Amino acid sequence: MGRDRRNQAILPLRGKILNVEKARLHKILSNEEIRTMITAIGTGIGEEDFSLDNARYHKIIIMTDADVDGAHIRILLLTFFFRYMKELIDKGMIYIAQPPLYRIYRGKQEFYAFSERERDVYLKRLGRVKVSIQRYKGLGEMNPDQLWKTTMDPATRTILKVRMDEAIEADRLFYELMGDDVECRRKFIEKNARYVTNLDV
Repeated sequence: MGRDRRNQAILPLRGKILNVEKARLHKILSNEEIRTMITAIGTGIGEEDFSLDNARYHKIIIMTDADVDGAHIRILLLTFFFRYMKELIDKGMIYIAQPPLYRIYRGKQEFYAFSERERDVYLKRLGRVKVSIQRYKGLGEMNPDQLWKTTMDPATRTILKVRMDEAIEADRLFYELMGDDVECRRKFIEKNARYVTNLDV
């Protein structure tokens, strides 16, 4: 209900898709979620079968919850696109939706915040008297109007274009972080753990 049916379609996925970095092609193509995605997009996959001319959509937006599980689903989808539909990234057709974390409201005044800092700015602006804060744990907590206003409406939404500036580095990271080499992944985590600011345990 929170979309413009004339030019927007939604393909719901059930949880996390298969990690294609670790799977053989026959297993990938037998995965129902991935097959549904391939059919919906219409381009086919791989170097021989892929055809951008057959794309049913020219903007594909990944919408996931703003939490650790949502981030994992997002990287699984990006791994799939990078390995099997890379031309969609090259042509600037893949985007990531940025849903808000908070709704701050008092009476008819309403603001959406995408970070704790932004939330605090709105609270300071409104004064803390009779102000309500709604923390969104996921997209499913929004009613259709809120979803449209914050995440679906082209005039007000925030989306990030996925760009392929450094393909070699991206290829290395996808292999190290999503592949079978556990030792590479362990070293990456040990090296970068000190930079973590938001840990969901």
